[in-house]
Amino acid sequence: MSELSLPTFGPLPNRLLRLYAGLAFYGVGIALQIRSHLGGSPWDVFHQGLSVRLGLSVGTWIILVGAAVMLLWIPLRQKPGVGTVSNVVFVGLFADAAMWLIPAPDAVAARWAYLVAGVVVTAAATGLYIGAGLGAGPRDGLMTGLNRLGLSIRSARTAIEVTVLAVGWLLGGTAGVGTLVFALVIGPLTQFFMPRMRPRA
Repeated sequence: MSELSLPTFGPLPNRLLRLYAGLAFYGVGIALQIRSHLGGSPWDVFHQGLSVRLGLSVGTWIILVGAAVMLLWIPLRQKPGVGTVSNVVFVGLFADAAMWLIPAPDAVAARWAYLVAGVVVTAAATGLYIGAGLGAGPRDGLMTGLNRLGLSIRSARTAIEVTVLAVGWLLGGTAGVGTLVFALVIGPLTQFFMPRMRPRA
């Protein structure tokens, strides 16, 4: 069974709490990585690049891009859940709120602390919202939809993230050592948190 189709247990209110807590922390993780100015995830480099080039906040672009990605689910025959729609709307809102609240640090040590905290929080948040079992995020659904067409998960994810990273960097998003750190550790960290964030019977 794939990590994106974990069994779910417990009452719906508990699962909803996990979902929205996960989305809130995911937004905080994004904000910490962006505020570090060391480079964010490939998707957030893309969102930041759109913000730099076209205006609007990073969170607004997270929402708009998420909605556009969901449209790609139609030909891929992916079915959204309440978690999918909530991901589209709330991650961007939480990211903007967190960036408004979290000051940008000047000291290099503080910037690295932001980066490390952001990656860890993002991994834990992923475990929370996926573990709720209420639907994958729009970007995860795009990856699994391409997998159904014959691409391996690794190939689909690599192709998508290299593309958005390159476009985001060309648009003016911040790609750097933080982007590399994210790419190297987000998988192992998410694997660590997933079983610990599952609802228990």
